[in-house]
Amino acid sequence: MVIVNNGFDEEEERGYRKIEGFNKEATASMAENYYNVIRELGEDPDREGLQNTPVRVARAMQFLTHGYHLKPEEIIKSAMFKEEYKQMVIVKDIEIYSLCEHHLLPFFGKAHVAYIPDGYITGLSKIARVVEAFSRRLQVQERLTTQIRDCIHNTLNPLGVAVVIEASHMCMQMRGIQKQNSVTTTSAFTGIFLQNPTREEFIHLIGTKLH
Repeated sequence: MVIVNNGFDEEEERGYRKIEGFNKEATASMAENYYNVIRELGEDPDREGLQNTPVRVARAMQFLTHGYHLKPEEIIKSAMFKEEYKQMVIVKDIEIYSLCEHHLLPFFGKAHVAYIPDGYITGLSKIARVVEAFSRRLQVQERLTTQIRDCIHNTLNPLGVAVVIEASHMCMQMRGIQKQNSVTTTSAFTGIFLQNPTREEFIHLIGTKLH
């Protein structure tokens, strides 16, 4: 039997209160399912170390997929400013953590995003937030790359957008082929980044340590 408490984590009893927002109905339903999964794996979900695991996992999954409740286009629109700057804007080394939709195993790495404004810019943190909004969903890296590109292109209407993602996939490293050092790179471009000189400048800059 899984018992979901009144919204407080068990850490409250250990001297501090951690407040996190979760859907109680979803937590209870998922916790029951995870309880059964643990039992089907041959474990005892009622032993001390596993008693609260179904609830923890239910909450963790809600956090890891909270991107479904975010609106990336609105994130950009919340900080759009008129600006005549027409050179490349790059936000690189944005950490990504996502779940592969095929096995629900993590893939993680870095995203490099650039755009060339055409009348409007957006706050630099908004680029990272767009990456976060799409990555915190069940994903494949290819789709994630194009979703980031299309969101920025359709919202800012810039001269061009470039996105490169480099990631390691646990479905390749922990199971299956078990290749520990493999890295997957995907890219997506629009507008002026489809032209070689601009694309090559972007690739050069994201590979250069300037600090």
